Amino acid sequence: MNDVKNILFDLDGTLTDPAEGITKCIAYALDSFGIETLDLHSLRAHIGPPLKDTFMEVYSFDEETALQAVAKYRERFSTVGLYENLLFDGVPSFLEELKSKGYGIFLATSKPEIFAKEIIRYFELTSFFDFIGGSALDDSRPTKADVIRHVMEGASLAKADHCVMIGDRKHDILGAKTWGMSSIGVLYGYGDLEELRIAGADYIVEDIPGLRNIFVC
Repeated sequence: MNDVKNILFDLDGTLTDPAEGITKCIAYALDSFGIETLDLHSLRAHIGPPLKDTFMEVYSFDEETALQAVAKYRERFSTVGLYENLLFDGVPSFLEELKSKGYGIFLATSKPEIFAKEIIRYFELTSFFDFIGGSALDDSRPTKADVIRHVMEGASLAKADHCVMIGDRKHDILGAKTWGMSSIGVLYGYGDLEELRIAGADYIVEDIPGLRNIFVC
């Protein structure tokens, strides 16, 4: 990691634990289509990937219906769900250490950018980030690779080999690979070791201290 100057973070499952808000909002959306959720825990596997894809792949919605479901999800998430969220222990101090070491810090999340900015503001982390990038409400940035490109262009990051993407799901790893960027998978989020290995993560760590060992120690 000696050449890395810029660190791109995923949000859900990497900096925050959004399980309560996301699962309740997915259940809210599904309920509007007559699909009852008996166990919110069963929806935790949907944390991370783009929601439209989840509704299409898991619930066999066509694209139009999936977009309607996403809109229903956002109806609750925009006012309630985004605050049903917890910051992982050690995140603020880790970001502060990275900043003191001179790293550029960026957010690259599949969550709509407007919501991502509010969550970062809510947790008082805004000052650590050089750029906050997310998906678009109009679905014009549907994949993690699209979001990473948006961040690189918006922050004028010319060299992908000077960047690393940190996330908990295969989408983070595959999105980084699209642009020739290194990646680190974390195991305290919602992916598992097999998922991250198959995706081809360059490094896999157990926890925030594991990330600190790479960049700070």
